[in-house]
Amino acid sequence: MARSIWGGAISFGLVNVPVKLFTAVRKKDVRFHQLHAKDGARIQQKRVCSLDGQEVPYEEIAKGYDLGGDQYVLIEPDELEELDPESTHTIDIEDFVNLDQIDPLYYDSSYYVVPDERGAKPYRLLLEAMRESGKVGIAKVVMRTKQYLVAIRPLGEALVMSTMNFSDEVVPQDEVEGLPGKVGDVSDRELAMASQLIETLSADFDPHKYHDTHREQVLALIERKAQGEEIVAHPAAEPRRPVVDLMAALEASLAAAKGDGRSGSQNQASEKDQSRQAS
Repeated sequence: MARSIWGGAISFGLVNVPVKLFTAVRKKDVRFHQLHAKDGARIQQKRVCSLDGQEVPYEEIAKGYDLGGDQYVLIEPDELEELDPESTHTIDIEDFVNLDQIDPLYYDSSYYVVPDERGAKPYRLLLEAMRESGKVGIAKVVMRTKQYLVAIRPLGEALVMSTMNFSDEVVPQDEVEGLPGKVGDVSDRELAMASQLIETLSADFDPHKYHDTHREQVLALIERKAQGEEIVAHPAAEPRRPVVDLMAALEASLAAAKGDGRSGSQNQASEKDQSRQAS
């Protein structure tokens, strides 16, 4: 059973909704420990001074901000504590915005927002009102001495809170090298073929359809080795070479997609193709 990680209230206007937060996502990465290959014992990490090579006890470790050139500003713990944001235990909604105005780049971690015994009715009111309006609440909250920007939105019968990246944490596109811009314009025929391919591959999103096949293979390998099976590594397959001819690649992809039975929108795509070529 999941445990609450935070308790407080959602605040919008003068209305307070008592709530608790539960983690909405469980990451399933396969984690390994570092072992000594000779005897299988765990490897211990030690904090060692880079100048004298001596192990440093925890109480002698200080925090320093790197200024570059091996220069650091030492910060005392009480200096940071004075700057900790005040923990009000409220999720203060500042604005309601349209969901399609938030690019997924801004989303980070997600949590279920659950009412406590006193908050069931105002929680339901907020849920239904947000669903009817199609709006998302943008709020700020302090958790574990850190201030977060969050988005609150209805999902099924629950409210979901997603922590967000601040605007200065998102890398501007003009800092990314190699984007083509408007150079290398595509032809109408290439655009029609690409659009037809997208239509042919279109489907309703089903999250259960997609699996982390690498993680599944790693877990299967661990299980086989745990049962004593000897594993023989096979040489890596030759990497696929990119197709240089763009039209040939589009035509081959479209033929493969149709051959896979994914042609629910094929007629509609063909009509779009013909209308583009006629224009």
